[in-house]
Amino acid sequence: MPCITRSFEISLPEDLRSILRHTPGLDRAYVVGGGVRDALLGRTGKDFDVEVFGHNFESLGKLLSPFGKLDLVGRSFGVVKLTTGPGRTYDFSLPRRDSKTGSGHKGFETTVDPSLDLPSATARRDFTINSLLYDPRGAQIIDYHGGLADLGNKVLRHTSAAFVEDPLRVLRGMQFISRFDLVPAPETIELCRQIASSCSELPAERIREEWFKWASRSVRPSAGLRFLSDTGWVEHFPEVAQLRGVPQDPEWHPEGDVFVHTLHCCDALANLTQWQQADEESRIVWMLAILAHDFGKPGTTRQEVRLGKLRIVSPEHEAAGGPLAQSFLDRLKAPHDITARVLPLVTNHLAHLQASTDRAVRRLANRLRPETIEGLCVVMAADCLGRPPRPAVLPQTLTDLRNKAALLCLQNQAPKNIFLGRHLLELGMPPGREVGTVVNAAFEAQLEGEFFDYAGAIQWLKSQMDLPIPPEVRTRLNAL
Repeated sequence: MPCITRSFEISLPEDLRSILRHTPGLDRAYVVGGGVRDALLGRTGKDFDVEVFGHNFESLGKLLSPFGKLDLVGRSFGVVKLTTGPGRTYDFSLPRRDSKTGSGHKGFETTVDPSLDLPSATARRDFTINSLLYDPRGAQIIDYHGGLADLGNKVLRHTSAAFVEDPLRVLRGMQFISRFDLVPAPETIELCRQIASSCSELPAERIREEWFKWASRSVRPSAGLRFLSDTGWVEHFPEVAQLRGVPQDPEWHPEGDVFVHTLHCCDALANLTQWQQADEESRIVWMLAILAHDFGKPGTTRQEVRLGKLRIVSPEHEAAGGPLAQSFLDRLKAPHDITARVLPLVTNHLAHLQASTDRAVRRLANRLRPETIEGLCVVMAADCLGRPPRPAVLPQTLTDLRNKAALLCLQNQAPKNIFLGRHLLELGMPPGREVGTVVNAAFEAQLEGEFFDYAGAIQWLKSQMDLPIPPEVRTRLNAL
């Protein structure tokens, strides 16, 4: 393919721009990768990587040393990290050849080759949209593999046959498609299908990284999930794969089977302002929760007669989905803090169908911890909106739950114990198991609405003669 150039000015950090434009010896240094792609898409870039031709590791380090602190830990991969100031670190890499030496993501032998030409160096990149170079001296985009056309047409296409050497690129494709709303090229789908069995070579941590990018950065998450299905890679995530073909009652779910519903729900979540404005961890948690919210349906769906009509139902699928979501997250080696928030969202995602009494909302907020009712409402909203062509209207029951939680000041936190162990210790009760028994009983009564403040807790305790409170402590308690 002939080289194509386009005049284009990328807004680089001033220190990096000065280094690249005015340093003798860096006349063959180019900004590469995501920084170029994102600039062409009109996105504000934060990370800029530079590839330098015509140098070895030592000469590159000598050129860069006057501009800041060098980190040479990437020597084996031909990478020098240059830190010019707080929060300003840039990767300078040398062109290299990668040779497949074994299975797995690390089964490569990397050889730095300063003489490598631009077409060969860019051909080793995963997708054409990531193979673009930016020449900061002439303010030009250099394209050897059709990346400009693919970016303009919103197509994801592998750069060369070397794509198959690193199976992680398939999952990178999944999250790129979702993040940039791309359509995979048919030949790329076929190539990914051919290497589907190599997913087992990848470490769980790298797989998790791509899933988390999908979960936190997508604009159309359904596109990446369809890509996994079309390439056969979804089979490596059986909890997702098993959603395909599971029927739903057409009156409530006219959109199709459970997989199709899940796709719509993920897109609905990505369009919610609450998700878009949330912190990264919450975006990951809520997207993974909506992905997993119906994992329990394949094992619980059946037909039965209700009110004289044959219906498709999935009773108790919320509870059944909890262990399956756990399995999915365990396979990714997801951090405990993520898992602890996702699971209660899955097992309580129909909570708005219950009456929002004070008692019910207090207990719901407690079950959700460390997640919150507000987080659950975001997930439930996505579930309700993922049913086209049904009207995109949230049910009144969801609004009622939100309002009741706000009234009880429980929308963003779980109930806190009013009566604590230290209160018993202050009354002279010795430390031990009995302290926990009394405190737990008091908290259950608090959730039931038996009392609402410390004075009420004391009055309640006075009436509980079956609790293991020593006589001398009860005497002091009754004196309060």
